[in-house]
Amino acid sequence: MVKRQYSLDTPRRFMKPGSLRSHLGSFLQDLENRGYSWHTVSSYAGSVCHFAQWIDQTQHRDGSEVTLELVTRFSKHRCRCPGGRRQRSVSRKYSNRVRRFYCYLQKAGLIEERSFDPSVATCAPIVEEFIGWLTEHRGIGPISVSHYKEELAKLPKWLIDGRAQSMTAARIRALVLERAARLSASATRFLTMTLRMYLRFLGATGRCDAALVGAIPSLPYWKLSALPRYLPPKQVERLIGTCDRRTLLGVRDRAVLLLLARLGLRAGDVTGLRFEDLDWSAGRLKVSGKTRRETWLPLPQDAGDAILAYLKRRPLAPVDRVFLCVPAPYRSMQSSAVVSSIVDHALRDAGVNNVPCRGATLLRHSAATSMLRGGATLDAVSAMLRHRSLNMTAHYAKVDLPMLEKIAQPWPEDVSC
Repeated sequence: MVKRQYSLDTPRRFMKPGSLRSHLGSFLQDLENRGYSWHTVSSYAGSVCHFAQWIDQTQHRDGSEVTLELVTRFSKHRCRCPGGRRQRSVSRKYSNRVRRFYCYLQKAGLIEERSFDPSVATCAPIVEEFIGWLTEHRGIGPISVSHYKEELAKLPKWLIDGRAQSMTAARIRALVLERAARLSASATRFLTMTLRMYLRFLGATGRCDAALVGAIPSLPYWKLSALPRYLPPKQVERLIGTCDRRTLLGVRDRAVLLLLARLGLRAGDVTGLRFEDLDWSAGRLKVSGKTRRETWLPLPQDAGDAILAYLKRRPLAPVDRVFLCVPAPYRSMQSSAVVSSIVDHALRDAGVNNVPCRGATLLRHSAATSMLRGGATLDAVSAMLRHRSLNMTAHYAKVDLPMLEKIAQPWPEDVSC
């Protein structure tokens, strides 16, 4: 089947590419080379033509002077452009297409690169140093680092600046108690965790007294008090059975679900899996985990077969990650949320409702619970899940009813007051 190509000579009633015509042609050709469909390329062309028309009519400047500030203004402009448009602003998808065009011009060297990231520009240098310290010395992953950065943005400036004369034990303690009075238990716990980590960093770099960490009060928190969230084995198999093996999407999702259900991998383990992490001769795979500690895990037969079936149909792409996004352009999964969405869609297709959560963690808990009920020891399950503390693994023993029945004591019939 011959793929249909988009041409700039396609008649358009209102929008013209104008001064951006030469740049637009190369941009659309790049989209076609990346595997975008004709309809998607056409939608990108319409968005960029709208952008070019807006520049020519309102800005009165050469289209080669495309800047990020100009793209931002276009996304917020009150649209009265040709074609009967009467909108308060363009849609988010529409503006994202123009932003993608701007990024293409930067990478291709067609315009001067003027990158601007407000989150970085307004961030204190000491915070950037703290983020580097978390990554290099503490082994914190990128997702956790972003959470720390968001929490630091909520703290007062006198604390972020890291000036020793401004930070006292009484002042820090008063800050925690004041915020704990209006935050939930989980938000307060993350606040204290962020503060402890930040004060450790300040103490390690000589910016404050290391003993200031003790000024943060220990608030009541019952760790692992809730029951683990899991699915029975029959429902897990129903999830895996919903994948359509006739499509590339179904083959990929089945391989992902089997890795989650058989090995209890985290979502980040799946997105970060590379070809070099698969040892086919020994039947094992390598995962790094949260602290970048490498561990080899046995690869089950059905999970290995599912990965091979996916690799036979995997699109050719210069990416060393095993799993790719199905829609073009073919790229690695950039977020763990993609893996959790696979589990969520499988739950919907299987008709499994009233579940405690709908992400990848659900299958990780289910794998741990099934291993314990199957007779595996806590040490074996802890090694499989790569827990640093055996107490974390013991959390799953709460739902092992056959084991709990053996140690449960009979309730006394008559108890004297």
